[in-house]
Amino acid sequence: MYPGTHAQATPDKPAIIMAGSGRTVTYRELDDHSADLAAALHGMGLRKGDVIALLSENAPECLEIYWAAVRSGLYVTSVNWHLAPSEVAYIVSDSDARVLFASSGVAALASAVVEELGDSDIRTIAFGGNIDGFEAYGDVLAQAGPRLVDQPRGSDMLYSSGTTGRPKGVKPSLLPIQVDEPGDPITGLIQHVFKVTADDVYLSPAPMYHAAPLKWSGAIHALGGTVVILEKFDAERILEVIEQYKVTITQMVPTMFVRLLQLPPEQRNAHDTSSLRLVVHAAAPCPPDVKQAMIDWWGPILVEYYSATENHGTTIITTQEWLTKRGSVGKSAMGPVHVCDDDGNELPPGEVGLIYFERETRPFEYHKDPEKTRAAEHPAHSNWTTVGDLGYVDEDGYVFLTDRKAFMIISGGVNIYPQEVENVLTLHPAIYDVAVIGVPDAEMGQQVKAVVQLRAGQTPSDELADEIIAYTRERIAHFKAPRTVDFVDELPRTATGKLVKREIEKRYLAAGAQA
Repeated sequence: MYPGTHAQATPDKPAIIMAGSGRTVTYRELDDHSADLAAALHGMGLRKGDVIALLSENAPECLEIYWAAVRSGLYVTSVNWHLAPSEVAYIVSDSDARVLFASSGVAALASAVVEELGDSDIRTIAFGGNIDGFEAYGDVLAQAGPRLVDQPRGSDMLYSSGTTGRPKGVKPSLLPIQVDEPGDPITGLIQHVFKVTADDVYLSPAPMYHAAPLKWSGAIHALGGTVVILEKFDAERILEVIEQYKVTITQMVPTMFVRLLQLPPEQRNAHDTSSLRLVVHAAAPCPPDVKQAMIDWWGPILVEYYSATENHGTTIITTQEWLTKRGSVGKSAMGPVHVCDDDGNELPPGEVGLIYFERETRPFEYHKDPEKTRAAEHPAHSNWTTVGDLGYVDEDGYVFLTDRKAFMIISGGVNIYPQEVENVLTLHPAIYDVAVIGVPDAEMGQQVKAVVQLRAGQTPSDELADEIIAYTRERIAHFKAPRTVDFVDELPRTATGKLVKREIEKRYLAAGAQA
């Protein structure tokens, strides 16, 4: 199933509604635009397995471009527009993208990215307005050739940072099917497990460069539902949109729950949210008290899932299950789950280890990184894969997470990798040594803290801490920069020079427990 199926049956039904502007794209328009773009890309010489890149704030064209790729055997790499130009350029270059689509809303960034790419022969196409040097999206569609008869199913190829902080493309295997044939696992999951139908209205309040909003919106279209897109997250606006469009399903991260719960009671109670039948949450651990408060407010309609950009496995837990398995992320819904020690030995229920999911074959590889791909495999079973998360399984098969990807920081549902921040701060003229960690934050889940050992002759001060934060923000995306800086006399390192970051984290966790 794909938009073309529903364009025939319900051509005038809204496929996409922008919550702020009210702009609507019907199924006929979504099918026409994505088909024309697929034909245009084919005319540019792109073939199955090639890559296109997308740099945009939330806009209907994001899903038109997504479907153009999916109906022509291409990979689409959607890039976080909060990144610095050099970071975006790295992803565009590393992905081997042959075309870069950019919205006029990020025109300055898009132009800077093209400058960073230098002599690259990448085609550049702008939508929503003009960008100097970019072709116009409308002109590309108008000049498209006939629709493709062969429509092999493509996929997303999103980027997930590695242990060095350099992002790596998560490249799934392309399915050996046409776009109108069943077989997409995400579509099957939300159809059969979450019982999504063409009657559902799905609210997507998160940025479309994230895996869940992009994949879920695509699956909703495959099933004929309507996707309502919030241009930018706003807690009260979410309640207004749910009421206005009679939203039946939405997907959030725990920080969004916190923001909703922080609204004054009169605002929370001013809007009718009774149309909701399902509230899905994922992307970060949800504090149990926050989840309980949402259940008390919206009823037993919360469903949590645990997965990753790699889509190597999924667990799901309903409200009813969670109330008896508080803190669990559920049972596996995509292949058996195994918990193993560092040597690959499978552990009994209740013991903490690396979480592996078993599939018929390994479902992904890291683009241009065979070493990282091999590291994700179990030592004895190449079809068991892990993303480095620690946890345990109880005797009833429920998964509990105890850590997330070594030292990865999850703030507001966004993954932040300390090594990347440390790489920037290492060259600061006042810093001798630095460790970046995540510390608890009541609103965001975690926040970034830099623990700094200064060079001789430097004096700790609030002014220097502010300068270090500003220094970081000038060099990488603002959301990765430290919120706070602590100064210490010495950081713990082994005799071989390895930073003992666990010891640093323990200090802050212990301090938080005593507070």
